Amino acid sequence: MRVPHDDGSGSGSGSGSPKRGRKPAAKVDSLVDGRAGTVDSRSDGRTPRSAPEIVLPGKPQVPERDLVTGARQGGEPEPPNLRPQRFSEYIGQAALKRKLEVFVRAARARGEPLDHTLLHGPPGLGKTTMAHILAHELGVKLHLTSGPAIEHKGVLAGHLTALGARDVLFIDEIHRLSPTVEESLYSAMEDRRIDLPVGEGTRARTIGFELAPFTLLGATTRTALLSGPLRDRFQILEGIEFYGDDELAAIVLRTAGLLGFAITPEAALEIGRRSRGTPRIANRLTRRVRDFAQVADEARAEMRRIEFVDANRALKELGIDEAGLDALDRRMLTMILDNFRGGPVGVDAIAASLGEPRDTLEGVVEPFLLQRGFLLRTHRGRMATVKAARHLNLELPPTAQAELDL
Repeated sequence: MRVPHDDGSGSGSGSGSPKRGRKPAAKVDSLVDGRAGTVDSRSDGRTPRSAPEIVLPGKPQVPERDLVTGARQGGEPEPPNLRPQRFSEYIGQAALKRKLEVFVRAARARGEPLDHTLLHGPPGLGKTTMAHILAHELGVKLHLTSGPAIEHKGVLAGHLTALGARDVLFIDEIHRLSPTVEESLYSAMEDRRIDLPVGEGTRARTIGFELAPFTLLGATTRTALLSGPLRDRFQILEGIEFYGDDELAAIVLRTAGLLGFAITPEAALEIGRRSRGTPRIANRLTRRVRDFAQVADEARAEMRRIEFVDANRALKELGIDEAGLDALDRRMLTMILDNFRGGPVGVDAIAASLGEPRDTLEGVVEPFLLQRGFLLRTHRGRMATVKAARHLNLELPPTAQAELDL
C-alpha cells in the first residue's frame, strides 16, 4: 500500500497533485507587517500593506509616554513625599523611636544587619513609614512586598535571592502568608538558606540557596493570626499606638508645609482632634480641608491661610463631628442604643443590622470607639457607654445602665 506523499504543493487530497486553477502556496517563513513580533501568514505570498495612520483633524500630536517605566515628561511637577525619611523627622511614638534608634546604631557599629523585626498595630499608624526610616538609617536598600503577593515559595525565593548584604525585606500584612510559604521563611530567617524542590517524581530533588545577611521586617494589624513559630523567630517585637491630638496637629502642620499652604495651629489641632488618632487620616483630612478652602477662595489670586473656622466648616461638610466620629460610628452607636437597648449585643447582629462586614466593624470602627470610651467589649457582646449616649443626645436604657454598673 502506497502512502500519499505531501510534496508541499498545498493539495488538500492524498493524490499529491494540486487542484486545478489554484496556484501552489508560497513557502512563508515569517512576514512582518512593520510591527515588531507580528507575523502575517498569508497563503498567496503577497506582502501585507501596513495600516494607514489615522490622524484626527484639529487634534495635536502628543508624544507617546513611557507607560512601563512611568517616566515623567518635561515640566511635570514631582508630587510631594509626605513620608519622613529619618527618625528626626518622625513625629510621635517617642518610646518606640528611642528603642529603634539604639538597635540601629548598635547594628551599624557592628556592621551587621538589624535583627528581624515585627511591627504591629492598627492600620494607618506608620508601620510602612517606619520601614522606610529603618532602611534609610541603616544605609541599605528596602525591598517592599506583602503577604498576599507572595503566593508560593518561588515568589518568596525571588525576593530573598535579590537581597543584598544587610538589605531590608519588608512584608506588609505578614499574617496573610500561606502556611507553605511561612515554613520556607523559617530557614531563611534562622540559617539564611532557602530550599526549593526541582524536578518531579523519582527525579525530584531539593536544591539549597544561600542568602545574604538580611533583615526581615514584618508588619501586621492582626498579631493573633500570626503562628507561634513565626512570631518567635522575630528578635524585635514592637507595637505602634494611637497618636495624641498634639502629635497629630504637628503632623498636620508638617503636611501643610510640604503641600505648600499655610494653616494656623488652632486649625491644625482641630483636624488632629478629629483624625481618630491616625496619621493617615490626618493627612487625608488635611488635603480635603485644603480643597474646601481653595474653592472658597477661587476669586483671590492666592489661597489665604486656613483658619479654625475654615477647618471646622470643612470637617462638618465631611460628616466628622467634634469627637471625631464619622457617619458609620454614629450609626453603630445609635443602633446599639435604640435597637438593642444599649447592649450587650453580638458583633454579627450589629453587622447584619448595619449591612456592613464584620471585619470592617472590628478592624476600622471598634478600635477608635473603644479607645475613646464610646464602646465596651465584653464576653457577652458590645455595649454602648454613657459617654456615647450623651454625645448622641440619646438616653441610655435602664437595663444597660445596670449592666454598666455591674
